[in-house]
Amino acid sequence: MTAASDRPAPGSSTALFTDRYELTMLDAALHDGSAQRRCVFELFGRRLPGARRFGVVAGTGRLLQHLENFHFGEGELRYLRDNKVVDAKTVAFLEGYRFTGTITGYREGELYFPGSPVLTVEGTFAEAVVLETIALSVLNHDSAVANAAARMSIAAGDRPLAEMGSRRADEHSAVAAARAAYIAGFGATSNLEAGRSWGIPTMGTAAHAWTLLHDTEEEAFRSQIAALGVDTTLLVDTYDIRQGVETAIRVAGTGLGGVRIDSGDLPTVAAEVRRQLDALGATGTKITVTSDLDEFAIAALAASPVDSYGVGTSVVTGSGAPTAGMVYKLVARQDDAGSWVAVQKTSTDKASKGGRKAAFRTLEQGVATSELIAVADGFESVPTAADHPEARALHVTLVDEGVADAAHLGSEGVAAARAHHLRVREELPVRALALSRSEPALPTRFIDVA
Repeated sequence: MTAASDRPAPGSSTALFTDRYELTMLDAALHDGSAQRRCVFELFGRRLPGARRFGVVAGTGRLLQHLENFHFGEGELRYLRDNKVVDAKTVAFLEGYRFTGTITGYREGELYFPGSPVLTVEGTFAEAVVLETIALSVLNHDSAVANAAARMSIAAGDRPLAEMGSRRADEHSAVAAARAAYIAGFGATSNLEAGRSWGIPTMGTAAHAWTLLHDTEEEAFRSQIAALGVDTTLLVDTYDIRQGVETAIRVAGTGLGGVRIDSGDLPTVAAEVRRQLDALGATGTKITVTSDLDEFAIAALAASPVDSYGVGTSVVTGSGAPTAGMVYKLVARQDDAGSWVAVQKTSTDKASKGGRKAAFRTLEQGVATSELIAVADGFESVPTAADHPEARALHVTLVDEGVADAAHLGSEGVAAARAHHLRVREELPVRALALSRSEPALPTRFIDVA
């Protein structure tokens, strides 16, 4: 058992957010002398989850923040000693552990495809192997949410989307999901911690409990308007929707900001509510719908008089694909003579592509045509953007000699990732925007570099 005093406080060590075998491999490597071999690990997805047409990289900024806190304090070391996870030599090594290597990868918000080298980690085996679990934990979760959120954003078009799924996720995952959804096109979240931590706009007014608290729906509406003003949004489906709309306009006047509908056959109900609002003179009152929406339900409402959407369960759980399915594999290492050797798995259905890689997106008249992955055994021959003027280079340096690039951190990093995502999504061919299951929108082309 870990004593309560040994448990990490918020913002403290993230080093035990890992699997045991990362440390047992390190333990063995320290004993056989391979721990200091220079290695290249790569994080990638063999396929897109749910037969989707593109993926969205999310979680990079969170991972870099965790990396800054990835060190072993006395509480972590005591746990490893007491539970005999590793021996005294390895405990001594971990006492001074800091990642001092380099991480390159796709910018947060970037699109990815099968085989895309989303993250490349270079360092000693000892430094890099222990980052596998935390890197996959963050990027698999956040990218799954972003994948779903991007599809919903495309289906919504110009209509605003708000994320409101905190109650359907672990409390920490809820904040991460709000962040990922915002990067992928949502405009706001109901989660206040996500607003505080990441600078995401927050929204929210009242739930059904507010109406049920009062003796009448009219009392609830009057009180809400007194507190929040007539620009507020009133929830009109606690009882009878038609009566709720009539009461809302009678209480607030025709200048009411909006009404929210959380039940019923939404296309039919939204049309009826719009007609009723217009007949009452509230032509400027907006309609927000919630009620278990996903990308398909949003697409089905495209022709309906809906002004905005609130999405909960589907977005925070990846809308049927709760993980991005990425893996973290050793793809190159130095041998005893210091020469670089490409290594790869050849397992059936789980093969990897060895070698250090550079990634590019080929474009024709501004439209993406392929994911081009150049593969080199050594480092001297890795191509640069100058070698592929017809393409956009996808890799940027995220961590240099152990120091994270501040441009990817905090609320500024989130804002930059969101802007980047919305920009590169415009490069997609039209077929990529369909919601049906299909092949990836872009082929992945590997070329070997001598």
